[in-house]
Amino acid sequence: MSSTRTDYRALTQRVSADLATLRAATPETMKAFDDLGHAALTSGALDRKTKELMALALGVATHCDACIGFHVQALVRLGATRQEIDEALGVATYMGGGPSLMYAANAVSAFEEFSRV
Repeated sequence: MSSTRTDYRALTQRVSADLATLRAATPETMKAFDDLGHAALTSGALDRKTKELMALALGVATHCDACIGFHVQALVRLGATRQEIDEALGVATYMGGGPSLMYAANAVSAFEEFSRV
């Protein structure tokens, strides 16, 4: 983690643009990945927001800033509260230790950024 604050809007936009290049180069692989994500996040026994909270926690535990950006952005759209985010980050920190705590702080910044209109 760098000492500068990540601009999550810019990060997700840049990664989306880079992924477009991959979609053009490997359309079948990228479609399969997109289909997997859609199937995994569709509401079932767990609702979509719960699944996105799980994805955020895993993104934090694996130290993936782009994952944090995309899943926080989705959570804001789904109406997640700061308390829901904070509790998911608590679980991520519990499971991932100190390094996850640092990325949990990044996720708080991402939530604040995407919550601003």
